[in-house]
Amino acid sequence: MRKIIKLAAPPRGFFDSKRTRLYCRPIDLIYNTKDDQYNLDCFNQSLVGGNMSFKDIEIILRDESNIYAFRTSIETAREWGLAEGCSETIDKLMLNIAGRRAGILSLRNDNTPLLMGVVNASPDSFYDGDASLGGQSVIARAHSLIEEGADIIDIGGESTRPGSKPISVSEEIDRVMSVIENVRGFGVPISIDTSKSSVMQAALAAGASIINDISALTGDPKSLNIAVKFRVPVILMHMRGTPLTMQKNPKYDNPLLDVYDYLQWRISLCTKAGILPENLIVDPGIGFGKNDEQNLSILRRVSLFHSLGLPVMLGVSRKSMIGNLSGGEPADKRLPGSLATALFAAAEGIQFLRVHDVSETKQALRIKQVLTDTF
Repeated sequence: MRKIIKLAAPPRGFFDSKRTRLYCRPIDLIYNTKDDQYNLDCFNQSLVGGNMSFKDIEIILRDESNIYAFRTSIETAREWGLAEGCSETIDKLMLNIAGRRAGILSLRNDNTPLLMGVVNASPDSFYDGDASLGGQSVIARAHSLIEEGADIIDIGGESTRPGSKPISVSEEIDRVMSVIENVRGFGVPISIDTSKSSVMQAALAAGASIINDISALTGDPKSLNIAVKFRVPVILMHMRGTPLTMQKNPKYDNPLLDVYDYLQWRISLCTKAGILPENLIVDPGIGFGKNDEQNLSILRRVSLFHSLGLPVMLGVSRKSMIGNLSGGEPADKRLPGSLATALFAAAEGIQFLRVHDVSETKQALRIKQVLTDTF
């Protein structure tokens, strides 16, 4: 795995459009005051058109030999880009970072994370395997998350924990349909967590309105057509391998940039197939085909994904990484670490958080907002 080499100043004569990839990441994000809202300019940019802004960026350069990164002001970056012949690339990425995101299903889409509540209709999920207690327990779980203030309810019938094996289409449909039917009338959007086109179609016909696919519409050759046909929002997640194989020694040239490039490729293919850009959300897939070191390399620079020009989702809730980085706690003891990652993600401008603990996360985010509110 190649690591990023930090430079103290912008390099001269390094960029070559034929052999160098350029990436741009907003850094040192701040919450705006009322005066700031009216004083944003080309050297002090708004993040996704919301209430956060930045004036410095990190530019990352990758070629076959090295990966370099340097931090600089927006103004200096543009001057450097003109001198190096990459100003158009920088300007395009800056537009992606600053541009207001389209609202998903009329939900707000700014710098206050929306919460996707997790409902596992499978008995073998790594946490909250609700189906082990029967179908009514799963439905009660969904209703509880709605009462707690979930913005979206994510229903999945197949466990995607590391090492899990796939189940049949019919079994997966059986697990999720009754939950969807008992949740669809509560005014909260439902996402179907699946990589199978038949499950997508059945769930969307029953009342789901978002596709959440861990394979970014690659797990089933018919999935892309279903997404185009129903014209619903789609969450494109990165995963290396399958749940059964993904944690068997995953390797990357650089996890952050490899995941970014993959999602950029999937965005391009999906939009060419007919999915509207405003219907796409990206998720770097923490814990899916990534070890702890690889997960951290992505999280520490997660604001890079804003330059894809789409809303970003993050799912770290209760995952093994939290226990591994702390004291080895099991999933049911990882709430504090989950809240810490949620607050970190909010500070990085992430728009969607997939969580198991809606009320606790909502409270933590609310207090953070109050403490940082300078209006």
